[in-house]
Amino acid sequence: MSDRIRLLPEIISNQIKAGEVVEYPSSAIKEMVENAIDAGATKVTVNFVNGGRDLIQVIDNGCGMSPSDARMAFECHATSKIKELDDIYDLHTFGFRGEALASIASIAQVELITRQADAEIGTKVIISGGEFISQTPVAAPIGSQFIVRNIFYNTPGRRKFIDERQSQLPNMIKTEFRRVALCHPEVAMELLSDRSPVYSLPQSSLLERIIGVVGASAKKNMLEVGVETSIAKIEGYVCRASAAKVRPDQYMFVNGRYFKSPYLNKAVVKAYEHLIPNGSQPSFFIYLTVDPERVDVNVHAQKIEVRFADTDAIWQIINAAVRETLAKTGSVPMMDFDNDELIDIPVATTGISYQMPKATTCDNYNPFASESSIQAGPTKGAFCDFGHDFDSRTVGQDFGVPSNAAEFEFIDSQPAEQYMELESSVDNSVSAVHYIGRRYASMMLGGTLCAIDLTRARERILYDRYIATLAGGKGASQQLLFPQNLTLSEAEYALLEEWLVDFVALGFDITMHPGGVIDINGIPSELNADSVDTTIYNLLQTLALPHEVDTMRREQMALTLAQSQADRRTPYSQADAESIAMQLVECKDFQYSPTGKVIMTFITLDDIQQKLS
Repeated sequence: MSDRIRLLPEIISNQIKAGEVVEYPSSAIKEMVENAIDAGATKVTVNFVNGGRDLIQVIDNGCGMSPSDARMAFECHATSKIKELDDIYDLHTFGFRGEALASIASIAQVELITRQADAEIGTKVIISGGEFISQTPVAAPIGSQFIVRNIFYNTPGRRKFIDERQSQLPNMIKTEFRRVALCHPEVAMELLSDRSPVYSLPQSSLLERIIGVVGASAKKNMLEVGVETSIAKIEGYVCRASAAKVRPDQYMFVNGRYFKSPYLNKAVVKAYEHLIPNGSQPSFFIYLTVDPERVDVNVHAQKIEVRFADTDAIWQIINAAVRETLAKTGSVPMMDFDNDELIDIPVATTGISYQMPKATTCDNYNPFASESSIQAGPTKGAFCDFGHDFDSRTVGQDFGVPSNAAEFEFIDSQPAEQYMELESSVDNSVSAVHYIGRRYASMMLGGTLCAIDLTRARERILYDRYIATLAGGKGASQQLLFPQNLTLSEAEYALLEEWLVDFVALGFDITMHPGGVIDINGIPSELNADSVDTTIYNLLQTLALPHEVDTMRREQMALTLAQSQADRRTPYSQADAESIAMQLVECKDFQYSPTGKVIMTFITLDDIQQKLS
């Protein structure tokens, strides 16, 4: 029998490898951008045409290549990153295999123009389908320019595969670009689609780069994470619990390299347990610095999977770091990370366990008692928040509040039936409105004395107004002196585009631009301009949640906008109290907020007599 095993030609071998290294045009862009950063570039520009199928162009101002290096760069396993096997376990660069350029050149028409700083003239190399075409001297700036045309033109099966995914290709490119951009805020990066700008990111701090990539809506919701141990250093940002969303931005990096790890992602998500609703996830940007000898990046051809020698310990460090950040901002109730039971991170072992930090609470807090008369034991049924603005004597004189707050549970715990009976037994004429303090007022409703929560009342008024507006018409709008510019994620931009008519009805004046950029020219008349980005972000997250019908989405939009405007930081005034009281009684259901919370409590003659007897 004749021999049947033979060595594949190099071109075929490279084309097979290209299927692993260059799965899509986005993969080619990733490899070339990473090479540019490894070359010391401080500015990288990427342009693609037709999803990268027709043209990919990557320009950098890095160190450039000599004529011989420019030719050698397209040979398989030709690399400047490593010299011996041990170098693989001490990597400080993106690339190291020397496969990427050879793979790209084997399935496309590639042109490289490059020049080093000490050379007067550059060199131009042309490769087509893995075959060397020419190399000529040319005038060129310092750095390198790669032009890749007709990717997969000589592998029809692969070309057909990416053609079937034509609509997905631009998003894939944006995803890979964001991953590299988030790793290197010190590098100015620009992404163009058919020469139209998609991202233009200047050199910046890490937080500024994150905001530049995911949009200005994230600015007010980022919490800094930072901890350093003998095993790993953790840096980055996580979102507030209130900013968790259905489609979060979740990124994790190790030694400047993006990687995927569902296991370590759970370390972050676990820290938000019981803080966010089901179906929502936190956004996070976690940067790990680990001894290169303790992490293996040589697992997958695309280098997005890694193995840690200390996986369990790193899980604990990440989880503890995020929980500490949430605790310091009040998201986790009163967690004391300064006590003697701090989490002890051991050196790499298996079966690691740790203790959760103890939560500390004040069991004898009584908002109506003086410091000298606080009694042990938990309090309950406190009378709203009156005690924060005046002492118990003032409240007692005006409303008959007893010294023991536990006896005053009737204020917020009266059955709904009692309110309905009162509603039918009194008229809706308002008189004797008095602002008490913080967010409360008293008034006479018909012939009955009642106390009202001004914030909840304002929420009800605004909610009813926005529901009516969304049903037909256009809300009052105030034009901004200086329009605000926001950059949204792709999903947020699509939602805004779909629901733009409703945003306009609510009073927003928005101009949409390509690349996720919007200009906010006007906002609802009662909305604070300082919170417009957060409000739009919250509205978009509301729309992203699953709802059975569009009507429910509009109700949630009205609620989100009403809550954002009702939650004011400046004190109310007597005039505010009078205005809100008069508007409140015009609402159909003026005794409850849109979320079902009690707006007012009635104090009858019997109540007063009982308390003063």
